[in-house]
Amino acid sequence: MKLYSRGQVLFFSLISACFVLLLAIGFGLLQPIGQKTNIEPVSLSAGENQIKEFVLQQSEYKALSTADLIGYSEDERVNISIYERLNAAVVNITTEIMAINWFLEPVPQEGSSGSGSIIDTRGYVLTNNHVIENAHRVFINLADGSQFEGEIIGVDSENDLAVLKFNPPNGMELITIPYGDSSNLKVGQKVLAIGNPFALERTLTVGIVSGLGRPIQTSRNRIIRDMIQTDASINPGNSGGPLLDTQGRMIGINTMIYSTSGGSVGIGFAVPVNTAKRVVNELIQFGRVRRGWIDATVVQLFSSLVRYARLPIESGLLVSRTTRGGLAERAGLRQGTEPVQYGRSVIYLGGDIIISVNGIKTNTLADYYAALEATKPGDTATVEIFRGGRTSTLQITLVDREEAMN
Repeated sequence: MKLYSRGQVLFFSLISACFVLLLAIGFGLLQPIGQKTNIEPVSLSAGENQIKEFVLQQSEYKALSTADLIGYSEDERVNISIYERLNAAVVNITTEIMAINWFLEPVPQEGSSGSGSIIDTRGYVLTNNHVIENAHRVFINLADGSQFEGEIIGVDSENDLAVLKFNPPNGMELITIPYGDSSNLKVGQKVLAIGNPFALERTLTVGIVSGLGRPIQTSRNRIIRDMIQTDASINPGNSGGPLLDTQGRMIGINTMIYSTSGGSVGIGFAVPVNTAKRVVNELIQFGRVRRGWIDATVVQLFSSLVRYARLPIESGLLVSRTTRGGLAERAGLRQGTEPVQYGRSVIYLGGDIIISVNGIKTNTLADYYAALEATKPGDTATVEIFRGGRTSTLQITLVDREEAMN
């Protein structure tokens, strides 16, 4: 029998404890000290189905006046007036994330940064979700140099939007950016962007609306529909800042660029402000956006599945299972009956194939999410299906997505 010294026993005991601790952290059984969840799940009772209108408190909107700007062209006067009036309403957002060092200690690290728009005098700020994603702490920096720790009120990852809040001290009068209307934009009209590219605070760039109605796929493989394309220079750090019309009204939230170099090449995209107006109310009240959902499990068609099942169409969403007695089943949606193993999953063949929802083709799961993005629980969706060699249409009442997926 081999004997070990007390030092060797302590050494191997410490190594074993570290190994177990790493496994626990890796499987999510333990969280780093100080890690906090910014948003708590909100349970909505039946009486909360009707969302009360949240009324924003905004600073007085003053009509654009350039009469006192002498010695400049009219175009320059518009730019100067908008910047001087609204740059203080654009904030610089910085974040702090938590990491684990070699000694398994939680340590704060600098996270991402971006821009945001003050939309309410009580300290509500509209920005992009990706600016504050995974943040342990959020800091909001104002034009006068003051800094406040912000609270994440709600996020909408599907539209890459988030609402933050900070508490301004008594007597501080905040400038807010008024909402415009993105439904009547025209390609060619002038737009202005204010943001913090490369940490250069409150930078103004000017351009035009280059395109409308662009469906852009995000890094989460979700599609944001009706994006505004602009050639106004947008760079890292502009995310979350406002895209303005020539009256100083927000028409979009600058979100992403197309670039092979990481810098602006004149192709930027903004979430339309009408999308923000639709979701901000719920984000402030509930911390999330309630969306409609078809209570069924669907599988995106792929080539090997099409060949194996000898399907006559090559794109769409196969209905594998429906909720027993659910709204989709009662509306006539049919599930599959023949189970087949695919990897670790079981797919049921023989069900309906969804080919469009509310007039939007559903070739992919991203299309499916996009088609239901603007719906609410209780809405009725027009679902086109393929069954038995022909197409037909069903009217399906939608359930709450989050409840259906939990």
